[in-house]
Amino acid sequence: MDEARGEALQQDTDFSGKKVLIVGGSSGIGNGIAHGFVARGARVHVWGTRASVDDYDLADGSDLTGLGYSCVDVGDPDAIDAAAFPFDTLDVLVLCQGVVVYRRGEFERAGWDHVMAVNLDSLMHIARKFKPQLLETQGSVIIVSSVSGLKANIGNPAYAASKAGAISLTKTLGQAWGPEGIRVNGLAPGLVDTKLTKVTTENPERLAGALATIPQRRVGLPADMAGAAIFLASPLASYVTGHTLVVDGGLTL
Repeated sequence: MDEARGEALQQDTDFSGKKVLIVGGSSGIGNGIAHGFVARGARVHVWGTRASVDDYDLADGSDLTGLGYSCVDVGDPDAIDAAAFPFDTLDVLVLCQGVVVYRRGEFERAGWDHVMAVNLDSLMHIARKFKPQLLETQGSVIIVSSVSGLKANIGNPAYAASKAGAISLTKTLGQAWGPEGIRVNGLAPGLVDTKLTKVTTENPERLAGALATIPQRRVGLPADMAGAAIFLASPLASYVTGHTLVVDGGLTL
């Protein structure tokens, strides 16, 4: 019986022949999610911010091996509209783009506008662009937000507000597009070891303080987020819609 269950689980998470676009998949959480899908047979294309794959460094968590790549400035709605479709059809759209401005820069107009354009506005622009393809395949959308969208975030009002907006958008699109056959869900990471969190992970005092608040006593890894994304996109989550799955090691408990 256990063997049969294992085979069924493997089939449910087999994405062979499926086409997946990961926006923000050139590094960090998005890159981990991209390779999670590749390992399960999917064809994966990622959008990033640099001119070519040669501009990325593996040491920064950017492994583009086996991935298609396009440079798209998602902070610019016109660039999103002009971007080429990576596939003729699309099964899974993962929206994992994100920026943060430190040193209280988000309290100023330029910082606020930049973060909101990338972290929130682009979610809707991109989802709308790919909706026709997702309708054809009865596909799914996964919006990556953050536990910062569930609470205050000291020094980063735009980041927190944009992630709260992402969680709300997940609910609203889930409700609006569910009747059409597109499942929209999200995941909210806690502290994950990426280049965006080096201000904490590379500061021993800050890291110790952060770990003390996480019941699992470790930071998350991009691979942890990949497991959650694969679940949400798979038949295992076929009756899950408009939900944001918190993946934080217990940080928000």
